This record gives sequence, structure tokens and C-alpha cells, in this order.
Amino acid sequence: QVQLVESGGGLVQTGGSLRLSCAVSGSIYSINYMRWYRQAPGKQREWVATVTSGGSTSYADSVRGRFTISSAKNTVYLQMNSLKPEDTAVYYCNLKNVRNDDYWGRGIQVTVSS
Repeated sequence: QVQLVESGGGLVQTGGSLRLSCAVSGSIYSINYMRWYRQAPGKQREWVATVTSGGSTSYADSVRGRFTISSAKNTVYLQMNSLKPEDTAVYYCNLKNVRNDDYWGRGIQVTVSS
């Protein structure tokens, strides 16, 4: 089966940095793009960033200039700098392959203290 496993979350002070990783295993076919989402308690899940198979990136306005998404073979990263309390959420990685299959990780907690 396909698995996406996030790592690198935790507790950090305002202004600090974390690097999230999402390792993909299984028969995923060819990757179209990978994305990061996040969801804070009581709020809807929101899109954070996307990296395509060609290396193009895009970001939500709330994180642009602070977060950087990148990818390697079957892995996606999210470098998070200048973290703010409003970045506190469960972060999920998402993979869409060229067949339009959609896969999600289990999520990982990021907490930014004031």
C-alpha cells in the first residue's frame, strides 16, 4: 500500500524554524505534484504550498516568504522559518500522481508558542 509519513514537527518558539519531511513509499506511479496542507483546531483545512514534478512551487499568501517547499525522489519537504503562533496546526502532506490518484499522510503537529 501507499504510505505518506510526515516527520519533523514539534514545539518551537515564535520566530523559530522547523523542517517537515514527508516520505512516500509503495507503488505510487509517477508523481504529478505534492502539497502541504494544515488544519488548526476548529478550522477548515487550508492549502499551504505545492511543488510540481517539474519543480514549480506555489504558496499560500499567509506563508509566502517564510516557508519553502521542495522535493526529492518520493519525498517532499517544508522548510518553515519565522514561525508565528498562527502557524500552529496539524500539517498534512498530499500526493497526486499522473493518474490523478490522491494520497494523504496522517498529519503531524506543529505548535508555535508565543
